[in-house]
Amino acid sequence: MAIDVEAYYRRYGPQVLRRCRFLLRDEEKAVDAMHDVFVQLLRHREDLRNSAPSSLLHQIATRVCLNRLRGARRRPEDAHDELVLRIASAEDTGARTEARGLLDRLFGRVPASSRDIAVLHLVDGMTLEETAREVGLSVSGVRKRLRTLSTVLKEVEAA
Repeated sequence: MAIDVEAYYRRYGPQVLRRCRFLLRDEEKAVDAMHDVFVQLLRHREDLRNSAPSSLLHQIATRVCLNRLRGARRRPEDAHDELVLRIASAEDTGARTEARGLLDRLFGRVPASSRDIAVLHLVDGMTLEETAREVGLSVSGVRKRLRTLSTVLKEVEAA
């Protein structure tokens, strides 16, 4: 028996929207992602079982949102993000050498795991929660490491 997508939308739509808002942090993108979740459900309704709909929709919403985050071209949120992106996209040899030197000075003054946190969050676009899970820290621990990196970066730039 096929899933009644309209009934799922009425019952679970708000839950899916909350999940999308949480992951995407943007109302318009969250609404679009929520609709994509139900479009996927509509496409595959014949193949899916009608058990644990809340869990199924949560998984689909998470996958849709993470795919959007991974696929979206990262836009810098602040000047330090812009610097990280400039370093990551350096094309010529001189710029890459300069970027490596800056990164060596920056990451030489912080724990090695801070480099992983910076890449996961600032370059790969993972949320703080996803980054925390990946590196085994709390969200506040990740925030603290990012603040420390920002402070050290200001000091390195000033030097």
